[in-house]
Amino acid sequence: MGMTIDFGQLVMDNEFAAMIKHTIQGVLVNDETLAADVIREIGVGKDFLSHESTYKYMRSQSQPKLIDRNMREDWTAAGSTDIYQRSLEEAKYILENHQPDPLPDGAAETIRSIVEEAEAELGVRK
Repeated sequence: MGMTIDFGQLVMDNEFAAMIKHTIQGVLVNDETLAADVIREIGVGKDFLSHESTYKYMRSQSQPKLIDRNMREDWTAAGSTDIYQRSLEEAKYILENHQPDPLPDGAAETIRSIVEEAEAELGVRK
């Protein structure tokens, strides 16, 4: 009935949903994004990562916050935390710092009436 929640799992699920949403939007494929001219310029088997076209388009790809894509040595130096540990830290940060926008006028009353109707229907009215 949704009476328990794991805030770390909720934060991970949010990240996974964002990645899925990004994937569903598709990948732009054209002459520029395929970078065929760059491949010809650099040559097969050479370093494409440092080319400006890579930097230009890499930010258009999924940018997860919690999945660590660092090299193992960098991950180890940063504390070797797993995604669940990072998710719990993010959840704590959100709970301590998030300032939600105020509800529009009348919204709280509307929500309360919906809850009261559901309680009455289920026979759990107080």
